[in-house]
Amino acid sequence: MIVMETDRLYLRRMNMDDFSALCRVLQDKEAMYAYEHAFDDDEVMAWLERQLARYEKYGFGLWLCVLKENGEVIGQCGLTMQDCGEKEQVLEIGYLFERAYWHKGYASEAAQACKKYAFEVLGADEVYSIIRDNNTASQNVAKRNGMKEKKRFVKHYYGMDMPHIVYSVRNEGM
Repeated sequence: MIVMETDRLYLRRMNMDDFSALCRVLQDKEAMYAYEHAFDDDEVMAWLERQLARYEKYGFGLWLCVLKENGEVIGQCGLTMQDCGEKEQVLEIGYLFERAYWHKGYASEAAQACKKYAFEVLGADEVYSIIRDNNTASQNVAKRNGMKEKKRFVKHYYGMDMPHIVYSVRNEGM
């Protein structure tokens, strides 16, 4: 199910047949450096099941990014509800792409489409991107998406404290 299109991509809902495409990103240690580890098969399956559950609960989640020119799945981008410090949940634009497609503008293109979707379809007042403090490339995507740094906090997962920067942009009537 195609959710939206950009100039070069279409974003569609994931399904169980997408496991191997997800493995190409989620099992790549370099692509997953912000998570501090590559996922095993069980973690990839849990990731996929979490997206399917998000579609049911919210009507949105992370979507697969597919090249229009050849139908190749190159990553994922979408909207999720995320913790943003103590007891605060926000609508986040997240993105994760195969390394072969880094630095080609795909993440920015998809993130901008997700911002537009959040504002125009979901009626959101503000959207966020929550990014590891060492992930400069993703921070640059957030900035190209019109976001400004809002705050910093530390997430604790995988047995580590991981500093994060929260970026956001308000809906100004796009």
